[in-house]
Amino acid sequence: MTTAATPTAVARGSHHRMLVAALLLTGLSMRTAVTSVGAALDDLQRGLHASGTVAGLITTLPVVCFAGIGALTPRLSRHLGAHRLLTGSLVVTTVGLLLRPEMGNSAGFAALSVLALAAGAVSNVLMPTLVKLHFPERIGPMTALYTTALAVGVTAGAGLTVPIGDAVGGWRVGLGSWGLLTAVAVLPWLPTLRRDPAEAGAAHAVPMSAMLHSRTAWAVMIFFAAQSMQAYIAFGWFARFLVGHGISHATAGAMVAALSAVGIPVSLVAPRVPAERQRAVITAFCGCNLIAYVGMALAPVGGAWVWMVLAGIGGGTFPIALTIIGLRARDAGTTASLSAFSQSLGYIIAGSGPLLFGALFGATGSWALPLAVLFGSLVITQVAAWPATAPRFVDDEMRMS
Repeated sequence: MTTAATPTAVARGSHHRMLVAALLLTGLSMRTAVTSVGAALDDLQRGLHASGTVAGLITTLPVVCFAGIGALTPRLSRHLGAHRLLTGSLVVTTVGLLLRPEMGNSAGFAALSVLALAAGAVSNVLMPTLVKLHFPERIGPMTALYTTALAVGVTAGAGLTVPIGDAVGGWRVGLGSWGLLTAVAVLPWLPTLRRDPAEAGAAHAVPMSAMLHSRTAWAVMIFFAAQSMQAYIAFGWFARFLVGHGISHATAGAMVAALSAVGIPVSLVAPRVPAERQRAVITAFCGCNLIAYVGMALAPVGGAWVWMVLAGIGGGTFPIALTIIGLRARDAGTTASLSAFSQSLGYIIAGSGPLLFGALFGATGSWALPLAVLFGSLVITQVAAWPATAPRFVDDEMRMS
């Protein structure tokens, strides 16, 4: 005899499906404000009559916003509620994405870019927290869901912005079109807004400064920073590196796009790895990066496609880093502070990587020292992975201190 589902069970299932849709759509929209600008940078620079320096500042804004807004996110979340804050940031980002292409000068574009980057900065911190809150027994699969969507969004923003603009009205339309995605991402969060007051009171507030007393928090932050530094350098400089060795601009762009695309299946699998096997998988990812960097140093042209694919696989350390944030805290409140601590400081450190890489290349005219930055950050990633993946909780370390 078949037992009919109770209204409560049906409601619970519907609620979970809505949350899954919310994580998926938010993941898709987390980086489109960043990668769409890079794709249309030449047209943007001409359209705004911006100098190379100003264009460089615009492309540096994501790091600044991710660090600054990310650091404020736990405090804002405690006052507003996590769901309200994330939903509000998606609305603000929608406005910024739609309006910034209409600006006639670089100052206005940069100001509205801060709004356009708001949801990305807030969701960086809150997504691990919300996964911990709603799916405490499924942290790996749910992290895989939104990090895979994030990888798809990165690739789409880089690959579709210019074709969309060419098809329907120019670079301004291409950039603004991503506001439609964030507007849709708002919808599945709306039913969760009424839950915020009770959840905000239940989750104990943990100031981000408390993370300073946890060695595990420091390890997670360093691991996050070192692996992110490699990603920033890859997306900022690998195309230039390949062109500098005689590869055409179009082919170099396709190679970096392949690096990004490889991250999609990797992001689907990496967070699902059991906690006890994370160290082995991180070592394998670091091994892929090591082979890629050695290959770039010794045979930058002959094996370029292989090196880019291996570097894309090595980028699997990013979804694992986000998974670790949820695993190293006992509750959503501590997860929020750990996420803000590791990502705000981590993005500041990571953002210095492309600057150092470029400065060393400019000073020496050689790729040897810039590549040394990649090797150094790779070593730090591997070393920091050990304490970051140890079966400890930052909550316990804070109490002991």
